[in-house]
Amino acid sequence: MFNIKAQCERPCPQRRQRDFVLLTLSALSLTIDLSRTVRAVITLCLAIAVFVAVPMVAAARITRIQITRVVSPTFEGTSFGSVGQYEKLVGRAFGEVDPTDPRNAVIADIEFAPKNARGMVEYSTDVYILKPVDTSKGNHRVFFDVNNRGDIRAVRLFNDSTTGNDPTTAADAGNGFLMLQGYTIVLSGWDATVTPGGGRYTITVPVAKNPDGSSIVGPALEEFVIDNATSMTGALTYPAATLDKFQASLTMRVHYTDPPVPVPATDWGYVSSVGRAIRLLPVGTPFQQGRLYEFTYPAKDPLVVGLGFAALRDLTAFLHHAATDDEGTLNPLAGDVRHVYSFGSSQPTRFIHDFLYLGFNEDEFGRPVFDGNLNWIGGASGGFFNYRFAQPARTHRQHINRWYPERQFPFANQMIFDPITGKTDGRIARCLVTSTCPKIFEVNSENEYWVKGGSLLHTDTLGNDLVDPPNVRFYFLAGLPHAGGIGRGICAQLRNPLLPNPVLRALLVALDVFVSSGMEPPASSLPRRTDGTLVTSLPQMLVGFPNIPGVTYNGLMSTGDLFNFGPSYDDGIVTLLPPLFLGSPYPVFVPKTDADGNDIAGIRLPDIAVPLATYSGWNLRASAFAGDDLCDAFGQKIDFAQTLAERLATGDTRLSIKERYRNHGQYVSAVAEAASRLHQQGFLLDEDVQAYIEAAAESSIGK
Repeated sequence: MFNIKAQCERPCPQRRQRDFVLLTLSALSLTIDLSRTVRAVITLCLAIAVFVAVPMVAAARITRIQITRVVSPTFEGTSFGSVGQYEKLVGRAFGEVDPTDPRNAVIADIEFAPKNARGMVEYSTDVYILKPVDTSKGNHRVFFDVNNRGDIRAVRLFNDSTTGNDPTTAADAGNGFLMLQGYTIVLSGWDATVTPGGGRYTITVPVAKNPDGSSIVGPALEEFVIDNATSMTGALTYPAATLDKFQASLTMRVHYTDPPVPVPATDWGYVSSVGRAIRLLPVGTPFQQGRLYEFTYPAKDPLVVGLGFAALRDLTAFLHHAATDDEGTLNPLAGDVRHVYSFGSSQPTRFIHDFLYLGFNEDEFGRPVFDGNLNWIGGASGGFFNYRFAQPARTHRQHINRWYPERQFPFANQMIFDPITGKTDGRIARCLVTSTCPKIFEVNSENEYWVKGGSLLHTDTLGNDLVDPPNVRFYFLAGLPHAGGIGRGICAQLRNPLLPNPVLRALLVALDVFVSSGMEPPASSLPRRTDGTLVTSLPQMLVGFPNIPGVTYNGLMSTGDLFNFGPSYDDGIVTLLPPLFLGSPYPVFVPKTDADGNDIAGIRLPDIAVPLATYSGWNLRASAFAGDDLCDAFGQKIDFAQTLAERLATGDTRLSIKERYRNHGQYVSAVAEAASRLHQQGFLLDEDVQAYIEAAAESSIGK
């Protein structure tokens, strides 16, 4: 481990305004003997006074938009109901921000970015638009698919499509749901570390430099998760500042909790003089399967990655409100947009969490950027997005990436006091101040509770249930994994194949109605501490998960950790890597299960309510891949025995399929009842209810 002093000659201004507010509020809340609720109210009132006093200058915008490819119509001319045909617009947007504007000053290292003649910091980003050819027939809503590591997600999830990053054919449109609804679908770049190619959406941002033009140097950490026997190199996100191996360190371990074992400097080396990758020596030696390698080194030339927040803000505002760019080029959506919704799946949801927290849902004219956020599988986390030497692709799980800044207070949307840090804060604090809060649906699978500290999204830092904010609803998809899968892969058990698509479709409809008409959406549906459906992972009997032959339950999960990343951490500069582990002071919980091992609370798909198997959001790794640790994003599917005799032969306590469903008609009726109940609650649309019933009718269950 090493600690290089951050090269910042003066106090970094990125979070100065925010920290001034929070310091004032925290000091007051700690000196007055009031309840947490009252403290939060005082905190918010003071925050309003401070923020209103700060002058806001309109100095961030898209200066130029360039459409380089138009395909009209696309999807091979397919017409989507009354909306008609769609067209595709592909190009690039160019923008600039004023680094002295308080709304931009929160971006890490922005003061060290090169400026143009107007003193502005420039960037450019990919733009991809799918829109009705005749916009008058659309629904006048933008559905902004915030990409995941450069890849499209929305069309795959909402349209049941297997498309790549450039939907083109009729098959790429899948079931056409988003098009039949009339949405204009937009993607752009936001992650500057995404490598161009493969149709991935990326953004170009400047490199931060010292005032004299020299390279900024600081510590960086790369974790290589080796789940194969063939990896020969480990890529570095940023170039090494020196090839002196004695200023770097490589360690190896099997489990996160194991002490790291140093790899001697004689046993590894840089791949080339560029310093962008390492390998083991002698050349040709593979990294060991099932191992975690951690490489700490002095890096140089950090990208101003946090500009991705400004780019998303400014492009969205441009498409929503602008008539033309600075050169007179027409905004392709000019005059059409009434509402804008963001959608994120996993990493981009965590990005939206930080986007909102840092105040980016306010545009240059003080207007809301997104009217609604549909957040899928983000847990209670932000990400390694707005830091010097940021690595946005990193994601915490029980087994991997635990040493990166991702999950720290505030975890929840609500304003609460944290006795651990002494801070009072909440993710929607800034947008409450500026009246720019969106309507928010936080939707999570069971996996987030086991590997992402998901319970912290709706409990306080002492483990008590929180009351829903008026603009936020929470939905838990019982028994679902973070990522569906078939077969075992690197896991000990068959992976859980269940998908969230039908529920996401219904929730998008509900979010649109919530935003556009104010009609209340379905009530939050999730496990709670107060009703006993949100519990600690041990002992097993408290969770309710049964003893299933051949299945190990060890209660292992991600913990509510606290780290010290160095004295400049609040300025977006990590100087201590690996960080100093300070303990696990935040209680985290998992959903309670029934006797089958299926979750009790939340939105129970017919697969869970009328089960043929145990579906869990967690799985263990196979022995060859660091066995006994959790299997990252995957869940497990453990089939029921077919008959009483079969289950008794193995000692399985779960009823067999024959014992559950006397005949085929009974099974189909049970599925129909479960699907209809979800429809009544607002969690399934008519067509998906029918799809579940038809699938049950076509099955052989009970025959």
